[in-house]
Amino acid sequence: MPSMDSLASPVRADVALAVDLDGSLLRTDLLVESTLALLGRRPWLALRFPGWMLRGKAHFKREVASRVELDIASLPWDGRVLELVRAAKGARPLVLCTASDEKLARAVADHLGLFDEVIASDGRRNMSGSAKAQALVERYGEKGFDYIGNTGIDLKVWPHARQAIVANAPASLARAAGKVSTLGQHLPVVDGGVRDWVRALRLHQWLKNLLVFLPLLASHQFFNPVAIMDAAVAFVAFGLCASGVYLLNDLLDLAADRHHPRKRARPFAAGRLPLVQGLLLSPLLTLASFGLALRLSPKFAAVLVLYYALTLAYSFRLKRKAMLDVMVLAGLYTLRIIAGSVLLVAAPSFWLLAFSMFLFLSLAMLKRYTELRTLLVDGKEASLGRGYTVDDLPLVQSLGGASGYLAVLVLALYINSTASELLYRRPQVLWLLCPLLLYWISRAWMIAHRGRMRDDPVLFAVTDRTSQAVVLVAACVAAGAI
Repeated sequence: MPSMDSLASPVRADVALAVDLDGSLLRTDLLVESTLALLGRRPWLALRFPGWMLRGKAHFKREVASRVELDIASLPWDGRVLELVRAAKGARPLVLCTASDEKLARAVADHLGLFDEVIASDGRRNMSGSAKAQALVERYGEKGFDYIGNTGIDLKVWPHARQAIVANAPASLARAAGKVSTLGQHLPVVDGGVRDWVRALRLHQWLKNLLVFLPLLASHQFFNPVAIMDAAVAFVAFGLCASGVYLLNDLLDLAADRHHPRKRARPFAAGRLPLVQGLLLSPLLTLASFGLALRLSPKFAAVLVLYYALTLAYSFRLKRKAMLDVMVLAGLYTLRIIAGSVLLVAAPSFWLLAFSMFLFLSLAMLKRYTELRTLLVDGKEASLGRGYTVDDLPLVQSLGGASGYLAVLVLALYINSTASELLYRRPQVLWLLCPLLLYWISRAWMIAHRGRMRDDPVLFAVTDRTSQAVVLVAACVAAGAI
């Protein structure tokens, strides 16, 4: 591909620079952003979408845009395009020409303070493709503007432009643009690759789904090949379902993530992955997980559907309710254990459920505590999209620590019950688990209190060497009690 200098025509004061917004100046799509923002707050309005679409795409954009307020400053910009626009400021007319609704386009223009004019969809005319080309020709004349675009639909605009600037697009589009216009510059696509998709799917979070094996281990069915295989399929089913929900949750939580010191780097929030692809992949993963679940048993599938429904409720609404959110998170952990019990065609153990509820409630509180502590360090008072303020730190800490200690109490009561005597020849050896768990819970909260924990305690437990040693010693204790 020839260099920019060898291709670009000289800048002329009488030739405007027209800039596309979605995917070009912005590394996101404002229609998708605004629709997701609307669904995140008022999901029932999805029932009105078909009626809006019947009146045209421009009308749909106007209806959505009129009901949302996007945080323009936090949107992911393409720095290369932004630099081109800033460099042209004062040298020639700058026009933001976009298919996005005029309300959102003007908000972008007002925020940047660079553009002399805005051409956008107005509720009646969708300013895309041929309509955009016609509007630019009417305003600036044939070959009276340079145009920055990024998709195939822009091939209807570039023939009328003096030169084409292809931004954030593959080389194939640049070649196509060069055939219909003078290619001024090609800014290669910088969309995320495999690593970003692995991160978006949260494959490391699949470790939580190992809980489906816990009832199998607790009932000492270590060498039952059928039970092990069923649990392995259940593990994958929960993983696919969870990844589908993680994608949806990230899409609905874009604004909050962009204000978080670490979550702002998530692939969708940072604009490294297309939002549309996430919207398509999320339901596909969910359907695949349900298909696997039905192959195991209808009861297991019912538990997975309950898990999915609860995670959806959490994503849309419950995560904004203080205390209820951590209860739901603890319940989602416990549902995995219930699913494992269903596979064994056995009633879930009262002791196991009680222990898991208190332990996972403590971990959920720990997650919120680390998030709030980060806000405190950053000088912020409240968490965007959550129901907590930094003043809640002492309460969250005390409740989380107490819940963890209650889990130890349940474990102690189980060891002293007749239930443990049915499974263990030497149940008294299990008493060693109590100080181990007390130590691990106390240490985890101490590390969080000192600000040295990530906002995900599960990832901490998996990667922390001391935690790994505690698990290994606990496994040896349990084996010694059998």
